[in-house]
Amino acid sequence: MIGNPLTDQNWAADLADTVDQYVRKVRVTVTERAVYAVRAVVFGIIIVIALPVSVTLIVILVTKFLQAVIGIFTDHDSSVWISYMLLGASMVIAGAVAMRKRFEPEPA
Repeated sequence: MIGNPLTDQNWAADLADTVDQYVRKVRVTVTERAVYAVRAVVFGIIIVIALPVSVTLIVILVTKFLQAVIGIFTDHDSSVWISYMLLGASMVIAGAVAMRKRFEPEPA
């Protein structure tokens, strides 16, 4: 009879290959998906923490750069408030553009 372990000489090897095949399939299906999910969570947390910090540092860098450039032409006190006004105005304009693009106008 086929599949009878008493008459089949290769039943142990065949059984081991079958078990190995299913274990490999489960490992690939479950473990790799779990690894992708954990990586997504970890990188998402890193981005959520690093993004506000980097944006803040970039704003500080741009402010100091503007103060240095404007300071060439004016005194320090004037360069500070002028840099604040320029950076603030650029952020207001960027926000207005973003708000305008928030909703697409419906075709008439």
